[in-house]
Amino acid sequence: MEAERLIMVVRSALAESRDVPAVMAEAWQAQALARAVGGRLAGCGPVELRAEARGLSETGAPGGVLLDHPMVPAGGVRASQLTEVAHVPGALAALALLLGEVGIALVGVACGTEEEGLYWQCIEAIDAVDESVDRVQGMLRRLAEHAYEHPGEGGREQEPDRERDGPFGMVHGPVGFVAGPP
Repeated sequence: MEAERLIMVVRSALAESRDVPAVMAEAWQAQALARAVGGRLAGCGPVELRAEARGLSETGAPGGVLLDHPMVPAGGVRASQLTEVAHVPGALAALALLLGEVGIALVGVACGTEEEGLYWQCIEAIDAVDESVDRVQGMLRRLAEHAYEHPGEGGREQEPDRERDGPFGMVHGPVGFVAGPP
């Protein structure tokens, strides 16, 4: 599934989450998707993004709070459905929006709980989401700088009927890192 479409699926599921376990599971799904997009861009995205994308793919890596969330079934990792990033700037902007919504939802859970363990789990998850947002925003800045230095290249400015193949166009290839729960 294309990245922007998959991000919309996760945003929808987060918006429909009505209880704490569902919010936590969707926060995990969003972080897994951020890692998958990072892995895809690190492997075959624009060269100027690869280092930051690699960092994104490692955010919340094994051992992190979000990876061992018990509410996500082994076969239910939406990020595993990622097949391409058709428009890199659009996907990164949508991912930043999703991660911002996840952060807000986690703050709500943290503020509403009296359970100390859940509170600290939320704080750690918020830190991971913040790190991911910083990396995504860094990539968006790099793309903007590149577009300024090389006007006319990239993305949606190309002919609408032609498959995008410029520096911000289709990104196919292995996802890189998509880990499911242990």
